[in-house]
Formats: sequence, C-alpha cells, structure tokens
Amino acid sequence: MEKGRIIYLNGVTSAGKTSIVEAIQERDDVFFYVVANDLFQEMVGDRYLRENYWKYLSEVIIMMYHTAKLYSDMGKNVLIDGILVERDEIAPHYRQLTEILKDNPLDLVEVYCPLEICRERNIARGDRSESQSDEQYELMAKDIAYKLRVDTSLHSAEECAGIIVSELLKAAQEH
Repeated sequence: MEKGRIIYLNGVTSAGKTSIVEAIQERDDVFFYVVANDLFQEMVGDRYLRENYWKYLSEVIIMMYHTAKLYSDMGKNVLIDGILVERDEIAPHYRQLTEILKDNPLDLVEVYCPLEICRERNIARGDRSESQSDEQYELMAKDIAYKLRVDTSLHSAEECAGIIVSELLKAAQEH
C-alpha cells in the first residue's frame, strides 16, 4: 500500500495555519485528515497542563506524530497543524519529528506572517496574549528543511492552500 503524504504546517500562533487547514479541507481535489497541537493538547486535563504544561504537551505532541505516521502507513494523507519548538522537555524536537516520520512522505511548510501582524491577529482573536507569537518565535526550531514557504500577509488562506496543493501534491503526482 502506498503511504499517505504528511504535510506539516509550521508557524507561530496566528500565522494562519488553521485557516490554511480549513481551506485545504474545503477543496474538492484533495482530502486530508488533520492532527493539530491544539486538538492533542485537549487530550490532557487542564489540571495537568497547569501543573507541568511543557511536560504533558511534549508527550502528547510525540503521540500526535505517531498518529500521523499511522494514518500515513494506512495510505491516508495527513495535515499537521503545529509548531516545532525546541524546549528541554521535547528537544531535539525537529530531529524527533523527522526520525518518527523517516519512512513516510513528509513535507514541511513554513507558514509565515510578520510578527507585528500576528500580534494584531492575537489581539483581534481575544484568546491569545498579544506577545504569544513573539514568544513562540523565540522557541521555534531553527534550520528546518522546508519544502515550501507561504506568507499569509501576502496571500489569503485559500491562496496559500492552492499554492501548497499545486506545489507539493500536483508536482508529486507528475513524478
């Protein structure tokens, strides 16, 4: 059985990852299952997250990658909506991701948006602190081998979804 593709959308909060996921899921030409940091974080009780946020978040993120691998191994395409942070509790995060998914077709996409626009989006959302994107940017893994970069300050979520599908999926089908 051919393995499903895994596309990891990596970026800080309010960069536009979830909006791109939703735009991809609205398309008629592709189908992806979605695993997301936020969804997996909800699997941990609030009490435990308050006690030791990074310990439990780190554990559940690794489980998320194994879940994505399982879907891919079963021939299903998967989108990962996440952020590769390098904290002691999960380091080396980027290396762990690539090791877990080394036998699966994985493409990393940088979802970029200038931090000042992310700050404005955080304020407008009301469920994030103004500086949350800046804080995540400081923790983000460096030297990631991205296959593609989309900029949500220049393109809508639908346009970014189109770029991702045409650049990653259509190109792979032609080979």
